[in-house]
Amino acid sequence: MVDQLSRAVISDPDQNSTSNEQISVQRPGSAPLRFKNRALHDTKVRTRSALTENLLSNKLRFDARILTRSGRDACRELIGFFFAFDKSLTIYEYRHFGKNRSSALPLIQKGSYSHQHGRRKGVQFGIHDFYVKGANLTFTTTGHNLPENIKQKPLLTLRITDVDEMAKSMLLASVEDIYQDPTKQEVDDRNTLFSIQGTLKEKLKKRGVRTLTGIGKLFRSLDKSGDGVLQKEQVQLALKEFHLTLSEKDFDAVWRIMDLNCDGEVDYGEFLRAVTGEMNEYRKAFVRKTYQWKIAIEHTSSVYIFSFKDFHCSVIHYIDPGEATEDQLRAGFVETLREACTNRNDVSYCEFEDYYEGLSIGISEDEDFANILKNSWGI
Repeated sequence: MVDQLSRAVISDPDQNSTSNEQISVQRPGSAPLRFKNRALHDTKVRTRSALTENLLSNKLRFDARILTRSGRDACRELIGFFFAFDKSLTIYEYRHFGKNRSSALPLIQKGSYSHQHGRRKGVQFGIHDFYVKGANLTFTTTGHNLPENIKQKPLLTLRITDVDEMAKSMLLASVEDIYQDPTKQEVDDRNTLFSIQGTLKEKLKKRGVRTLTGIGKLFRSLDKSGDGVLQKEQVQLALKEFHLTLSEKDFDAVWRIMDLNCDGEVDYGEFLRAVTGEMNEYRKAFVRKTYQWKIAIEHTSSVYIFSFKDFHCSVIHYIDPGEATEDQLRAGFVETLREACTNRNDVSYCEFEDYYEGLSIGISEDEDFANILKNSWGI
């Protein structure tokens, strides 16, 4: 990692010896220097920056994922570090090359950043911004080493999936971090969405899969430009089509929350999750792992529909236990997916995720949901 993380002095352990013990040539029979266990230790070699020690000892490690409809981008493994000393951060993508080689490649260069979207737009990131339940980090896509398809959009949004809670607690106890209480507007926004989600989830418990996959397909068909956004009338039309009825007051309230730029358009994926809720990160991890496993096997950006022949039917038995045979259940599962897909022969990540978002609504326990995916796919 070519940044502050790699500036720690990794030098010869023999430097810790006294002057009489130090020798200028290699001792007979000792291992060559390149085979020695080299680690951080006291050293006389000066570092370029006096901040190195502080940066290394006052950092918070976190994992993140990209909020996207692209399967390959959604499955990227991101590892980040937030440095409390100067409130900077850096994010790497963990990449695998073959079976035995992996590397951490820079995605977001080390620097100080602030929120680029939402009620806190312009506020610099702090320790309190790193938590698992719905925390997002937003960045402009210019000036970073990002894939070309991600650069096509003005903003990159990352969802925090895991945080080193012990390190976070230690940092909060030792470093001054000004916590800004949620504004009244933020509290009102949260309460509005929770209320609407509670109402719609009750309606969706028995029809979550077909509703969310169907409305997702309709949204994508209305999105002629392919940029992931729709206008108000289009969103209202799709909700009514699938009987996700909101009062005019509730719909307008959600629209104001989601359309902060007041440009008359919203990301329809984000809007749908705002009104129906979404799986927690524990469940999302299993969904991403399953899809990543499939596309890794097929070396494609989507999954061929008939490759689901290896699918085991415990998920369907969970929803509709009965006398149907394994083949009948599998055929029904494949047909449900085909109806949800824009291309009836391929399943994109967003279509796959919509299916499990709908399934998740009717399953209260995280372990039950995890076991369904484990048993269904053998992951």
